[in-house]
Amino acid sequence: MFTRYPLVTIVIAQLFGTSLWFSVNGVGLALQEAVGLSESDLGLLTIAVQAGFITGTLLIATTGLADRIRASHLFAISAVLGALINAAFIGAAESVTLAAVARFATGLSLAGIYPLGMKLVVSWTPSHAGAALGWLVGMLTLGIASPHLLRGLTLHLPWQWPLLLASLLALAAALMIFKLGVGPHLPATAKSGRPWAGLAAFKQPRFRAAALGYFGHCWELYALWALVPFLVARELERLGAANSAQPWLSFAVIALGLPGCVLAGKWSRQIGSARVACVALATSGALCLVYPLLGSASPWLLLVLLGVWGVSVIADSAQFSALASATAPPERLGAALAMMNAIGFGLTIPSIALVTALWLSQSLAVIWWLLPGPILGLIAMRGFSAHKQLS
Repeated sequence: MFTRYPLVTIVIAQLFGTSLWFSVNGVGLALQEAVGLSESDLGLLTIAVQAGFITGTLLIATTGLADRIRASHLFAISAVLGALINAAFIGAAESVTLAAVARFATGLSLAGIYPLGMKLVVSWTPSHAGAALGWLVGMLTLGIASPHLLRGLTLHLPWQWPLLLASLLALAAALMIFKLGVGPHLPATAKSGRPWAGLAAFKQPRFRAAALGYFGHCWELYALWALVPFLVARELERLGAANSAQPWLSFAVIALGLPGCVLAGKWSRQIGSARVACVALATSGALCLVYPLLGSASPWLLLVLLGVWGVSVIADSAQFSALASATAPPERLGAALAMMNAIGFGLTIPSIALVTALWLSQSLAVIWWLLPGPILGLIAMRGFSAHKQLS
């Protein structure tokens, strides 16, 4: 049954597996009330996940682990471990240190889910991997949004329930991918190579430009996702609405990235991935600039703009990955993409730390700390176009 529609199986498993990513953020407000966590503590837990993911990605890139273990098996093992560690967080929540360790370990597990999902897509659908990648990133977005949905569905239940449900989804993802296996079109990979071979791809001007654009995108993306519950709660308070709407609206804002990714993928077939990536990055950058200036405007207007931001902030991600895939040295493609992901996610740590630490003192003005990402990313992408014309 699973092998009949492999792409559907992979993207649904990606959705289920990545529900672990922001599982704690989905119950963040409840944790603040139940165990006394602050905004800075929640930021630390988010950073711990990112740090774990970066560490795991670097391990995969430098040890060749993803090539030594069957991709479907590594995905399944990672999803099972992530599910168990995510559930164990419940017992560690009252200690910020133990909670951060648990989230770091969850991030390590995610490093065997997200990148391996990309590899599985290529192994099953090589002829339309670009469009499939749009769906994969879209499902990553929906997976990250899902903890807010789970919290909305269990609002009158203890905060532990959404975490346990996310773990059950990850276990389902493990079973799906284990049964699916690896597709028949998996590209051959070198049995050995220098550990840091992925860095050599940055000598290629167009790969370097696409990677730098991706880095600017990463600086903004996860910090905004971490801010979404606070931004939504601010507007609900101004409206005098019940807090029960907060998880639903937070889910909606982040989940809008799914149609954004899918539409961007379709649009890229007409005008190219570079143009689509630049339009999305410019749109989210413009929102970084103007959103704080509209702080006294109608709450409904700000919620609508937040929805537009949810669409645009992730729409360029798959396109940057597609550009990097097309311009990296073929013999170092896996290592190059893993290294690009590791550096990009590394940049999410300081941006998340800034916005969560400064939210109480700066409120909406904290968003301006995200603006350098889109600006520098767009400047870098000018180099991509320039080298295309010269080639």
